[in-house]
Amino acid sequence: MHGIEAPESPRLTVVLAGTSSDSHTWNLIFLQLLLAEQGCGVVNLGPCPSDRMIVAECLRVTPDLIVLSSVNGHGRVDGARVVRLLRRLPAMEVVPIVIGGKLDIAGTAGTPPAGQVEADGLTAAGFTAVFGDQDEDVRRFTRFVASVPARACA
Repeated sequence: MHGIEAPESPRLTVVLAGTSSDSHTWNLIFLQLLLAEQGCGVVNLGPCPSDRMIVAECLRVTPDLIVLSSVNGHGRVDGARVVRLLRRLPAMEVVPIVIGGKLDIAGTAGTPPAGQVEADGLTAAGFTAVFGDQDEDVRRFTRFVASVPARACA
């Protein structure tokens, strides 16, 4: 996506993407702006990126953080599939990967206690953290981003 300038020396490089079945864009624009406010350089892959595109771009960019977002309620399924692919790659083994938004069709994933089983499943699949779609989740997400250390340049 264009129009938002990355900081000259970003604190973190972040790959941001929707999931393969999610055509929503407003969430990605919001997250890109939120991350940029935190001093991050953002590579926004937009809505409906294929798993293959996410993997290829993560290998190309070698980000400090990967953020997946879902609005359509299929994040639990789509996210688990792509995080497993990413975690198989040596370069992505330790990169923090998070997912947030409406992650199941009931809208409860990541929102304890009702969504704890879904959040636990996503964590078991390889996500570092899972966020729901409530105001407190946005605050938790910004605190999480602030805690991520930038990787040393090779």
